[in-house]
Amino acid sequence: MIDSTVLSVVLPELILALGAIALLMVGVFTSNSETAGRTVAWLSIGVLIAAAAAAFAQSGSANVFGGAFVSDGFTRFLKIVILVGAALTLLMTFDNFSRQKLMLFEYPVLVLLATLGMLMMVSANDLIALYLGLELQSLALYVLAAFKRDDVRSSEAGLKYFVLGALSSGMLLYGASIIFGVTDSTSYATIASAVQMQGMTSNIGLTFGLVFVLVGIAFKIAAVPFHMWTPDVYQGAPTPVTAFFAGAPKIAAMALLLRFTQAAMPGIASQWQQIIIFLSIASMALGSFAAIGQTNIKRLLAYSSIGHVGFALIGLAANSPEGTSGVLIYLAIYVAMTLGAFACVLSMRRGDRYIENISDLAGLARSDLTFATILALLMFSFAGIPPLAGFWAKWYVFLPAIKAGLYPLSVIGVICSVIGAYYYLRVVKIMFFDEPAEAFAPREDRTSVVMALSAAFTVAFVLPFVGGIIVDAATAAAAALVSAHPL
Repeated sequence: MIDSTVLSVVLPELILALGAIALLMVGVFTSNSETAGRTVAWLSIGVLIAAAAAAFAQSGSANVFGGAFVSDGFTRFLKIVILVGAALTLLMTFDNFSRQKLMLFEYPVLVLLATLGMLMMVSANDLIALYLGLELQSLALYVLAAFKRDDVRSSEAGLKYFVLGALSSGMLLYGASIIFGVTDSTSYATIASAVQMQGMTSNIGLTFGLVFVLVGIAFKIAAVPFHMWTPDVYQGAPTPVTAFFAGAPKIAAMALLLRFTQAAMPGIASQWQQIIIFLSIASMALGSFAAIGQTNIKRLLAYSSIGHVGFALIGLAANSPEGTSGVLIYLAIYVAMTLGAFACVLSMRRGDRYIENISDLAGLARSDLTFATILALLMFSFAGIPPLAGFWAKWYVFLPAIKAGLYPLSVIGVICSVIGAYYYLRVVKIMFFDEPAEAFAPREDRTSVVMALSAAFTVAFVLPFVGGIIVDAATAAAAALVSAHPL
């Protein structure tokens, strides 16, 4: 019999695992592939919602499997964000994949398995648990990137992501093995105790292990200089897959990074802070400058995501409860904006042909003012223009950094934010002021729903009953992490 405590802690993961197995059988024994794909996709959305409800219903803090798997306010907040993001991504998939004859039941099952890995990453409190969750997520994502098998770009995206992902995975595993060799444990709590012993701050082996683990995680969040896969994979993968890549996996990797640095390595915070500051500055700078010359909107959003990772890392660099809360707020807002942006990309269609060039948005305001207005709001929010949600996302990470005395980092962040605003505003200028290009086909209902929800969230975040709830939940989640692992 499974212990009731264990069952309550792992219930969201159990729902996803059993749901994926059951839906795999449904798909296999349904004769019509198109019907199977649509049925399994709708049922997968139901499984994700059920898992989110199970996570929401959890309370308190508990750990199981010898402390390797933890459930607390921090994990619940991030799991709900990941599950909602995955469900909305699946909702956007139907029309695009049906037109491209890709509506196969394997896709939603792979999304469920990848999401299961993400939830395990969020709850990982041990180096082995960390690696298991990371690999379960990654193996599913490798297949998803190359899901459009007959397309050369999609196959190239999958291969590139697999090769570089395997390299980063090996580096992370090597770093974890070094940390195990130095501390004689894989448990975060034991590692933290060992790290705080006299002389450990100057231990070269521990430093090497820390660097290798952070490099492996930096690849997963696409932080510079480990971002090289992002633009090509974003462009080559099917757009619904790209939308999935841009949201949920990055949330899981950032959660993993937060718990690893603050639970396992608080005794050498000065060392990992230097690495995080470098990653933050490099990501903000490249994300701001490299996107300027892009003509493909998916590549532009790829460089945009790299820049936003840099901004989120500012909160982690502050190494404070307020900074952790700021990162969580940033991630929640980032997911909402990103899903809306990719819903807009999925609406760029002429007949059965999907368009990705920014120039094709020319004069959109004259043919579809609602579409143009929603995309403009999202671009303004990405740029951090008040009072939209993107402004508050940056506010909540810059403020802790300033309080922590990280003035150069904050100034660089503001400068990069101003530079990055150029390519967001250029999209708005093209839509409202350029000569009209050929009009797009009518928007599909499902993508329109995601666009509307994203735009509404972006505008309404300033209201207490929207933004206030997110901020309070993120603050409570950060407090749960800090109370379990005091900084």
